[in-house]
Amino acid sequence: MTLLVISYLAGVLTILSPCILPIVPFVFARAHTPFLRGILPMLIGMAATFAIVASLAYVGGSWAVQANEVGRAVALAMLALFGLMLVSPTVAAILSAPAVGLGDRLRHTAQPDGHATEKPGIGSSLLLGAATGLLWAPCAGPILGLILAGAALKGTSVETTLLLAAYAAGAASSLAVAALAGGRVLAMMKGTFATGEHIRRGLGVAVLAGVGSIALGLDTGALARLSYASTAGIEQRLLDRFGGAPSRPGTRFASNETATTTDARPAYHSNLPVEGELPSLDGAVAWLNSAPLTAEALRGKVVLVDFWTYSCINCIRTLPYIRAWAEKYKDQGLVVIGVHSPEFAFEKKIDNVEKATREFGIGYPVAVDSDHRIWNAFRNSYWPALYFIDAEGRIRYHQFGEGGYARSERVIQDLLAEAAGSRRADNTPVAPQATGAQASPDLAHLRSRETYLGYAQAEGFVSPEGLAADRPRDYTPGTPRLDQWGLSGNWTVGAEYATLDRPGGAIVQRFDARDLHLVLGPGAAGRPVRFQVSLDGEPPGADHGADIAADGSGTVSATRLYQLVRQTGQVRPRRIEIRFLDAGVEAYAFTFG
Repeated sequence: MTLLVISYLAGVLTILSPCILPIVPFVFARAHTPFLRGILPMLIGMAATFAIVASLAYVGGSWAVQANEVGRAVALAMLALFGLMLVSPTVAAILSAPAVGLGDRLRHTAQPDGHATEKPGIGSSLLLGAATGLLWAPCAGPILGLILAGAALKGTSVETTLLLAAYAAGAASSLAVAALAGGRVLAMMKGTFATGEHIRRGLGVAVLAGVGSIALGLDTGALARLSYASTAGIEQRLLDRFGGAPSRPGTRFASNETATTTDARPAYHSNLPVEGELPSLDGAVAWLNSAPLTAEALRGKVVLVDFWTYSCINCIRTLPYIRAWAEKYKDQGLVVIGVHSPEFAFEKKIDNVEKATREFGIGYPVAVDSDHRIWNAFRNSYWPALYFIDAEGRIRYHQFGEGGYARSERVIQDLLAEAAGSRRADNTPVAPQATGAQASPDLAHLRSRETYLGYAQAEGFVSPEGLAADRPRDYTPGTPRLDQWGLSGNWTVGAEYATLDRPGGAIVQRFDARDLHLVLGPGAAGRPVRFQVSLDGEPPGADHGADIAADGSGTVSATRLYQLVRQTGQVRPRRIEIRFLDAGVEAYAFTFG
């Protein structure tokens, strides 16, 4: 209920965002009509269409994104015709001539004869609202990113649809108030002019201007950036005040986030509290390194469940400890289960998970939880997340995020001692040696934060052309400041990742951390993509990461996390440029350590 209220209030705040500006003329164009037959049906159509399209975007995958783009094109054409009909009665008469249902509805909606209709059709208002909803769907603020991330993790659910509907209803409420106020303003203006002809034509021009701004990408580019700047802080304060959810459902939890929270807890003892029962492990699409395991079959064993995903840097840095515990305590009754719950679509592919499991040297059972059914059973929200279960099947402790390893190992020892009835003499903690991306982060110098390159969660984008959603655009890099990034060359930015359409494109970013990683993939064709890295305009030399050479050269051969930088000397802010010599690369997210 709390998140429904937050979603509704965030929708109300949309009216304060420039992102809504292209939609307002379409609402004001109905301001002269009766509220119940003109304005209200339009807003209902807009809200319903928005909720449906936003849900399909994550339920249906990439095909839904393409379908949404087709819907936007159709909606733009239909609303452009609507604007022309408002501007010119002659055009309206010509376009309304075909005796078809859609033309007839639009004729009444636009009132091409210049006279007000006493009872505008509810159907025409719903149709106009549906078209407006298709245009509005890609333009939303941080609170919508929270909801859609939840949709991606939880799949199709009534809760997700209700949250999207609540957001849309909030926006519709504020637009209804604007339309009613706008109607009074229009009535005053009509009293000033001999006829309403100028007003009608002005509305038509406004509609065409709105269509033009959307067609040029201003709704998801410059206006979207203004939207984040103007409303993101208010929406985040709403989340902070109401609580009940992390920054987004499914959060990569870094060690610097947990060092001040987890490590401040009092020392553990043998009387660990009971946090709940071990949920069902049903729902995995596959099991690796083991036959399917069940909660019932694990009774009598101490169990460690680790939620991870293979491109998550925080998960990767936790794996050396998970592997060491699995090996050290397996003969004492510990069973370690890795639950691979994906964040990105490519992490749902079983072949990718199998390959990552081999490369990380994971020998314990792994449940491939591509549908997030085990994730949902645990009501989990973080990567990595560790749950410690005693021999009676009860959850006795949890650890969210990397870090807290000594305490976690003491919990394992306590639960094993409870199961055995006595404590073993050897309580020495493990000390795994990790290299590359698995090595512990340099928290003292970690000042940059995870940065996504897909428009669904993109922040800090500085290319002056603005972010164009789901269509190719030529970009120039701009001048990034700390934690800002830009593109160079021809790219198509999708919801999850940016795809390079022509060779020679680049990504630039300014960061402050010892390590920089970038999740990359070779694209749908699967052909290797060569790239070249420079730091402050020079080859990285000794500061190169594990996945590139000292001269900065590297190759994207699989979709995974690539370590591009590990500073060996003094850690300082740097400007990185990754230039791709071949087209097709997919770039997902920067992470740091």
